[in-house]
Amino acid sequence: MDGCPPATKAWPLAGAGRVGEDGTVESLARLREQRMFSCRLSPDRALGSVEEADAFLRDRGLLTRTADCALPSLYAACHEDPYRPGSPGFATWPATKWPWFGELAGRGRLIAAVHRGKSLLVCGAVARLVDPICRAEIARMRVADRGWGRLLDHLAAAGPSSIEDLRAELGLKRQELKALRVPLERCGAVVSRSLHVTAGQGHQHSSELARWDQAYQGSGTGEDPVAAFRDLIAAAVRAAVLAPETELRRYWADSLLDDLIGQGQLRRIDGHVTVASRSRPREAPQRPATSRNPA
Repeated sequence: MDGCPPATKAWPLAGAGRVGEDGTVESLARLREQRMFSCRLSPDRALGSVEEADAFLRDRGLLTRTADCALPSLYAACHEDPYRPGSPGFATWPATKWPWFGELAGRGRLIAAVHRGKSLLVCGAVARLVDPICRAEIARMRVADRGWGRLLDHLAAAGPSSIEDLRAELGLKRQELKALRVPLERCGAVVSRSLHVTAGQGHQHSSELARWDQAYQGSGTGEDPVAAFRDLIAAAVRAAVLAPETELRRYWADSLLDDLIGQGQLRRIDGHVTVASRSRPREAPQRPATSRNPA
C-alpha cells in the first residue's frame, strides 16, 4: 500500500543505523515508524471525524483519495471497511467516511486531478507551491490546442461554469467536452468540484469547472515553475516521510530529483528518499496503552 514493508513484517532493529550519502547515521526503521504514525497507517491512528481529516491534510499538506503510492491517503487513514466488500472501484471506498474527501473541498481545500489524472487534495501551503506550475500550464495549453484555448477563454470570460452550461454555451456534446477537460485537469490548468443539482423530486450530481487561477486566488507573480516543481517534490517527500526512490523517479524528472539530493534538501537511505535534516528525525509521539477505534 505504501511502498514500504508493512508493519507485520520484521523491521530492522531501531538502533541499527545506516549511513546516508550525506554522511549522517540514520535509522530506516525509525523513519518507517515515523511514517506509520504521521501517515496514520495503523488502525489505532484511524481518523474519527472530518475535523481530524482536515487537521491531517493541514499536517501532511496533500492527500491522495485512495492509497496508490507513498503519498498519504485519506481513505487509507480512515481504516474503515469498504462500502461493498469484494467489489471493485467505488465499492472499495470507506463505507461511511467516503464523503469526507468532498467535504474537505467544501471547507475550501482544493482538489486537483494532477496525480496522473487522479484527485489530489491540497492545503494552502502546497497550493502556493502548485500555483506557478498551474498558471504556466494555463498559458501553455491555451496555445497548444484550439479547443483547449476555447474552453479556457470561455471560462475566463464566464467564470466557473457547470458542465451543462458549458455544453450549451459552447455547443459541445458530452464526450466532446470530456475530451477537452480531461487533459486540462490532468495538468492543473482546470479544476472541478462536485455540484448537487435539484431535478424534479430528487437530486442529480454534476460538476463545475474553473480555471486554476479562478479556484485559487494566488499572487500570480510569475515564480519560476521549475523551482516550484522542486519545492513540490520536497513537499511530497515530506508528506510521505519516506518514499522508494524508484517510485519517485516514475513520477518526477530524474534531473529535478537529482538536484534536490545534490543540494542536500533530500537524502537517500537504503533505496529510499527522505527529507534532509541536520537533526535526528522527530520521534513519533507515544501511542496510548489502549487503542481507539472510531469507525
